[in-house]
Amino acid sequence: MVASAVAPQALLLYLCPLSSRPRSYRKMACLPTAPLALVLRRWLGIGLFVLLCLSLGYAQEKKAVKSKVGEKVGLPCCHEIPSSESLQNYRVYWQKNITEVVLAYAGGERIPDHNSVRYENRTEIDPRNLTLWISPIEIRDNGPYWCVVQYLRLSQNPMVVCNEPVNLFVTADFSEPNLTAEVAADSCESTELVVMCSSYGGFPKPKLSGALNNMSVVWNASWVTESSLSLYNITGKLSLNVTQDVNITCSVEYNGFTKSTSLLLKKTNDCVLPTVAPSYNVITASSIIIVIFLSAISLAARYLPRHVCSHCHKHQDSGQQDVKEGTKPPVSSKVTSETSFL
Repeated sequence: MVASAVAPQALLLYLCPLSSRPRSYRKMACLPTAPLALVLRRWLGIGLFVLLCLSLGYAQEKKAVKSKVGEKVGLPCCHEIPSSESLQNYRVYWQKNITEVVLAYAGGERIPDHNSVRYENRTEIDPRNLTLWISPIEIRDNGPYWCVVQYLRLSQNPMVVCNEPVNLFVTADFSEPNLTAEVAADSCESTELVVMCSSYGGFPKPKLSGALNNMSVVWNASWVTESSLSLYNITGKLSLNVTQDVNITCSVEYNGFTKSTSLLLKKTNDCVLPTVAPSYNVITASSIIIVIFLSAISLAARYLPRHVCSHCHKHQDSGQQDVKEGTKPPVSSKVTSETSFL
């Protein structure tokens, strides 16, 4: 922070021309040759200072380590001892939440009196890059850690060369979500279901999400845990009105991990709807249609036989007449014979 505060003043001093500098440098400022130049130099110094602060904050935020319960994890330190030196020239502290000492070294030797009992036989340090190794990981190890490094020089006080945090995010896997459905009410049109989704033994506090035929749904979720640093159990409840078979999915999300389970919900009752009696208007219209149809049939039965029989009689009379004419004796021949006789 001292270097950050001095940097803008030193930058202004460096940018000022020699002719505009005062005789005394006690104020660490310069007299500008023009007001515009002074304004530009001030804004340039402020901009560089803000950029420096943002870069330092971004560098600290990047230091995050994830691990699961039972694994071995290494927390990187902000300083690495050069090859020309050794751990004997340094004092190293690894702390959790600033108050709890995880591991301490001075003059190349481990300081057992300063170590927390909870980390005994579970920690070690790399003698070159000062990485803190913890194994096996427990849920209580979750949280921020600090690496503090001091350089020991003869006849002088120790100088702090490193003091930066590292966040450790511990994860415990949840069980596969268990999906169950119970029928609350049933009818021919729909089925009311109560769906339950549960998962156990995970960390940190999870989020429950779901989908119904690829459409997101919101669960009425509840959590059960003994403390903020213990395993979580989660249960979600959802009421649905199902008119057809649907597929539901339950997902448990925690610390970047997800576990999901799907279940096919079937409409249980597919009964046949009762026949509805036709209305009075329908009965009247149907009766009229039937009467017209029967009248048409009766008229057709009366007209068609007469028409056909009249044609039959005409053909029969013409045939009989032709037969009679064919059986008559030839008149002309008789007359001719009588004439010849006379």
